[in-house]
Amino acid sequence: MCALRMNELKPGDGSRRPRLRVGRGASAGQGKTCGRGVKGQRARKGGYHKVGFEGGQMPLQRRLPKVGFRSAVKLLRAEVRLHELQGIEAAVIDLAVLKSAGIVHAGAEQAKVVLSGELKKAVTLKGIGVTKGARAAIAAAGGKVED
Repeated sequence: MCALRMNELKPGDGSRRPRLRVGRGASAGQGKTCGRGVKGQRARKGGYHKVGFEGGQMPLQRRLPKVGFRSAVKLLRAEVRLHELQGIEAAVIDLAVLKSAGIVHAGAEQAKVVLSGELKKAVTLKGIGVTKGARAAIAAAGGKVED
């Protein structure tokens, strides 16, 4: 097997076509109008229009309905599942503990525990929102919620 040398590298055969030189006569294949057709805005030098412009026809992005909504508040809130509290060793769980454990993203300002999975150990939550079902599950496991 021969050694691979930087000065011998080249693209594979047929993978790159040579640049088309327009306006060099009929024999070159792109003479006269150079593939721009005849007259009109697109035939002119520098003559084009904004992205999505359809010649005055209502553009596609305006014909289709607007869909969805992205809440800016969502970036500040976080949801914690009940079973995720199982792996935390701290006695009192607050927002800082959740962030350091990687359960809640760093930009979160509020967190809320929801009933998903089960909790087998007693935990104490401080300054974290809790749903009604999650509150009952935490109490059943011997834990408590401090508001």
